[in-house]
Amino acid sequence: MTLAGKEGALSKLLVKRHNNQQAIATTQLDEAVAKALFDLQSTNVDLAPELAVLQVYGARSVEMAAGRKALVVLVPVPQLKAWRRIQLKVSRELEKKFGEYSAVVMVAHRRIAAPPKRGQKVAQMRPRNRTLTKVHDDWLEDMVYPTEIVGRRQRVKSDGSRVTKVLLDAKDKSALEAKVDAFGAVYRKLTGRNVVFEFETAVSPAAALAAQKA
Repeated sequence: MTLAGKEGALSKLLVKRHNNQQAIATTQLDEAVAKALFDLQSTNVDLAPELAVLQVYGARSVEMAAGRKALVVLVPVPQLKAWRRIQLKVSRELEKKFGEYSAVVMVAHRRIAAPPKRGQKVAQMRPRNRTLTKVHDDWLEDMVYPTEIVGRRQRVKSDGSRVTKVLLDAKDKSALEAKVDAFGAVYRKLTGRNVVFEFETAVSPAAALAAQKA
Protein backbone atom coordinates (compact mmCIF):
# COMPACT_ATOMS: atom_id res chain seq x y z
CA MET A 1 0.00 0.00 0.00
CA THR A 2 1.27 3.48 -0.89
CA LEU A 3 1.90 6.11 1.78
CA ALA A 4 -1.14 8.09 0.59
CA GLY A 5 -3.28 4.95 0.70
CA LYS A 6 -2.15 4.15 4.24
CA GLU A 7 -2.87 7.68 5.42
CA GLY A 8 -6.32 7.48 3.86
CA ALA A 9 -7.05 4.15 5.57
CA LEU A 10 -5.91 5.55 8.93
CA SER A 11 -8.08 8.64 8.44
CA LYS A 12 -11.10 6.42 7.74
CA LEU A 13 -10.38 4.27 10.81
CA LEU A 14 -10.12 7.22 13.21
CA VAL A 15 -13.42 9.14 13.53
CA LYS A 16 -13.18 12.82 14.32
CA ARG A 17 -14.68 13.88 17.66
CA HIS A 18 -16.61 17.13 17.95
CA ASN A 19 -17.63 19.45 20.75
CA ASN A 20 -20.43 21.90 19.93
CA GLN A 21 -19.84 21.20 16.23
CA GLN A 22 -16.14 22.05 16.52
CA ALA A 23 -13.65 19.31 15.68
CA ILE A 24 -11.45 18.12 18.54
CA ALA A 25 -7.82 17.73 17.52
CA THR A 26 -6.57 14.15 17.52
CA THR A 27 -3.83 13.29 19.97
CA GLN A 28 -0.68 11.24 19.51
CA LEU A 29 -2.33 8.47 21.50
CA ASP A 30 -5.39 8.52 19.20
CA GLU A 31 -3.14 8.15 16.17
CA ALA A 32 -0.96 5.50 17.81
CA VAL A 33 -3.98 3.32 18.63
CA ALA A 34 -5.40 3.78 15.11
CA LYS A 35 -2.06 2.78 13.60
CA ALA A 36 -1.85 -0.28 15.87
CA LEU A 37 -5.32 -1.38 14.76
CA PHE A 38 -4.43 -0.78 11.10
CA ASP A 39 -1.25 -2.85 11.48
CA LEU A 40 -3.27 -5.57 13.18
CA GLN A 41 -5.71 -5.56 10.29
CA SER A 42 -2.79 -5.91 7.87
CA THR A 43 -1.08 -8.78 9.67
CA ASN A 44 -3.80 -10.83 11.38
CA VAL A 45 -5.88 -12.76 8.84
CA ASP A 46 -8.46 -13.75 11.49
CA LEU A 47 -9.19 -10.18 12.57
CA ALA A 48 -8.73 -8.43 9.21
CA PRO A 49 -12.31 -8.90 7.84
CA GLU A 50 -13.87 -7.47 11.02
CA LEU A 51 -11.38 -4.62 11.49
CA ALA A 52 -11.74 -3.55 7.86
CA VAL A 53 -15.22 -2.12 8.52
CA LEU A 54 -14.77 -0.85 12.09
CA GLN A 55 -13.73 2.53 13.43
CA VAL A 56 -12.62 4.15 16.69
CA TYR A 57 -13.03 7.62 18.18
CA GLY A 58 -9.55 7.43 19.62
CA ALA A 59 -8.21 6.56 23.06
CA ARG A 60 -7.58 7.95 26.51
CA SER A 61 -4.93 7.25 29.09
CA VAL A 62 -6.24 6.85 32.64
CA GLU A 63 -4.01 6.99 35.71
CA MET A 64 -4.29 4.18 38.23
CA ALA A 65 -2.72 3.54 41.62
CA ALA A 66 1.01 2.87 42.01
CA GLY A 67 1.87 4.70 38.79
CA ARG A 68 0.01 2.27 36.54
CA LYS A 69 -2.18 3.30 33.61
CA ALA A 70 -5.17 1.93 31.72
CA LEU A 71 -5.82 2.47 28.02
CA VAL A 72 -9.42 3.30 27.10
CA VAL A 73 -10.43 2.74 23.48
CA LEU A 74 -13.57 4.64 22.39
CA VAL A 75 -15.72 3.02 19.70
CA PRO A 76 -18.92 4.17 17.93
CA VAL A 77 -22.14 3.01 19.58
CA PRO A 78 -23.59 1.50 16.35
CA GLN A 79 -20.46 -0.65 15.98
CA LEU A 80 -20.29 -1.85 19.58
CA LYS A 81 -21.87 -5.25 18.85
CA ALA A 82 -19.38 -5.89 16.05
CA TRP A 83 -16.45 -4.79 18.21
CA ARG A 84 -17.51 -7.19 20.96
CA ARG A 85 -17.09 -10.15 18.61
CA ILE A 86 -13.35 -9.47 18.49
CA GLN A 87 -12.87 -7.39 21.63
CA LEU A 88 -10.93 -9.95 23.65
CA LYS A 89 -8.49 -10.70 20.84
CA VAL A 90 -7.98 -7.03 19.98
CA SER A 91 -7.51 -6.07 23.65
CA ARG A 92 -4.82 -8.72 24.09
CA GLU A 93 -2.99 -7.51 20.99
CA LEU A 94 -3.14 -3.88 22.13
CA GLU A 95 -1.88 -4.85 25.58
CA LYS A 96 1.15 -6.43 23.89
CA LYS A 97 1.67 -3.35 21.72
CA PHE A 98 1.26 -0.80 24.51
CA GLY A 99 3.15 -2.52 27.29
CA GLU A 100 3.17 0.61 29.48
CA TYR A 101 -0.56 0.11 30.10
CA SER A 102 -1.75 -2.44 32.64
CA ALA A 103 -5.07 -3.06 30.87
CA VAL A 104 -7.03 -2.12 27.76
CA VAL A 105 -10.69 -1.21 28.31
CA MET A 106 -13.14 -0.68 25.44
CA VAL A 107 -16.23 1.52 25.82
CA ALA A 108 -18.68 3.14 23.43
CA HIS A 109 -18.41 6.86 22.76
CA ARG A 110 -21.68 7.97 24.37
CA ARG A 111 -23.10 11.46 24.82
CA ILE A 112 -25.25 12.67 27.72
CA ALA A 113 -28.08 15.03 26.80
CA ALA A 114 -28.89 17.64 29.42
CA PRO A 115 -32.49 17.60 30.70
CA PRO A 116 -34.65 20.54 29.57
CA LYS A 117 -34.79 23.52 31.87
CA ARG A 118 -38.00 24.31 33.73
CA GLY A 119 -40.44 25.99 31.40
CA GLN A 120 -38.34 25.26 28.33
CA LYS A 121 -40.27 24.04 25.31
CA VAL A 122 -38.73 21.02 23.58
CA ALA A 123 -39.46 19.66 20.13
CA GLN A 124 -39.06 16.06 21.29
CA MET A 125 -38.47 14.11 24.45
CA ARG A 126 -34.87 13.42 25.47
CA PRO A 127 -33.94 9.87 24.39
CA ARG A 128 -33.65 7.56 27.39
CA ASN A 129 -30.28 6.27 26.18
CA ARG A 130 -28.89 9.82 26.45
CA THR A 131 -29.77 10.33 30.12
CA LEU A 132 -26.95 10.47 32.65
CA THR A 133 -28.10 7.35 34.53
CA LYS A 134 -28.47 5.26 31.38
CA VAL A 135 -25.11 6.32 29.92
CA HIS A 136 -23.33 5.57 33.20
CA ASP A 137 -25.00 2.14 33.40
CA ASP A 138 -24.10 1.37 29.79
CA TRP A 139 -20.46 2.29 30.39
CA LEU A 140 -20.39 -0.18 33.27
CA GLU A 141 -21.59 -2.97 30.99
CA ASP A 142 -19.19 -1.91 28.22
CA MET A 143 -16.05 -2.10 30.30
CA VAL A 144 -16.72 -5.42 32.05
CA TYR A 145 -17.69 -7.29 28.85
CA PRO A 146 -17.74 -10.29 28.33
CA THR A 147 -18.72 -10.90 31.94
CA GLU A 148 -22.10 -9.83 33.35
CA ILE A 149 -23.07 -7.63 36.27
CA VAL A 150 -25.02 -9.82 38.70
CA GLY A 151 -25.62 -7.33 41.49
CA ARG A 152 -25.03 -3.83 42.87
CA ARG A 153 -24.86 -2.42 46.36
CA GLN A 154 -24.35 1.14 47.53
CA ARG A 155 -22.58 2.08 50.72
CA VAL A 156 -22.60 5.51 52.33
CA LYS A 157 -19.40 6.37 54.21
CA SER A 158 -19.28 8.35 57.43
CA ASP A 159 -18.27 11.48 55.50
CA GLY A 160 -21.39 11.22 53.34
CA SER A 161 -19.64 10.02 50.21
CA ARG A 162 -21.12 7.07 48.32
CA VAL A 163 -19.35 4.02 46.96
CA THR A 164 -21.08 1.54 44.68
CA LYS A 165 -20.04 -2.10 44.80
CA VAL A 166 -20.59 -3.94 41.52
CA LEU A 167 -20.69 -7.74 41.63
CA LEU A 168 -19.45 -9.59 38.54
CA ASP A 169 -20.13 -13.15 37.43
CA ALA A 170 -17.83 -15.53 39.30
CA LYS A 171 -17.19 -17.70 36.23
CA ASP A 172 -15.06 -14.94 34.67
CA LYS A 173 -12.96 -14.23 37.75
CA SER A 174 -9.76 -15.88 36.52
CA ALA A 175 -9.89 -14.01 33.20
CA LEU A 176 -10.79 -10.54 34.49
CA GLU A 177 -9.64 -10.32 38.10
CA ALA A 178 -6.45 -8.49 37.10
CA LYS A 179 -8.52 -5.77 35.41
CA VAL A 180 -10.90 -4.75 38.21
CA ASP A 181 -8.62 -1.90 39.36
CA ALA A 182 -8.58 -0.60 35.79
CA PHE A 183 -12.38 -0.81 35.62
CA GLY A 184 -12.67 1.31 38.76
CA ALA A 185 -10.17 3.92 37.55
CA VAL A 186 -11.78 4.20 34.11
CA TYR A 187 -15.30 4.50 35.50
CA ARG A 188 -14.18 7.21 37.93
CA LYS A 189 -12.53 9.10 35.06
CA LEU A 190 -15.64 8.87 32.87
CA THR A 191 -18.26 9.64 35.51
CA GLY A 192 -16.55 11.04 38.60
CA ARG A 193 -18.11 8.23 40.66
CA ASN A 194 -16.37 5.65 42.81
CA VAL A 195 -17.14 2.02 42.06
CA VAL A 196 -15.57 -1.11 43.54
CA PHE A 197 -15.70 -4.22 41.37
CA GLU A 198 -15.84 -7.65 43.00
CA PHE A 199 -16.76 -11.14 41.87
CA GLU A 200 -19.72 -12.89 43.42
CA THR A 201 -18.91 -15.76 45.74
CA ALA A 202 -19.62 -19.07 44.09
CA VAL A 203 -22.16 -21.13 46.03
CA SER A 204 -22.21 -24.90 45.70
CA PRO A 205 -25.53 -26.57 44.69
CA ALA A 206 -25.72 -28.25 48.10
CA ALA A 207 -25.31 -24.93 49.91
CA ALA A 208 -27.93 -23.28 47.70
CA LEU A 209 -30.40 -26.11 48.43
CA ALA A 210 -29.75 -25.83 52.15
CA ALA A 211 -30.37 -22.07 52.00
CA GLN A 212 -33.69 -22.61 50.26
CA LYS A 213 -34.82 -25.10 52.93
CA ALA A 214 -33.77 -22.86 55.80
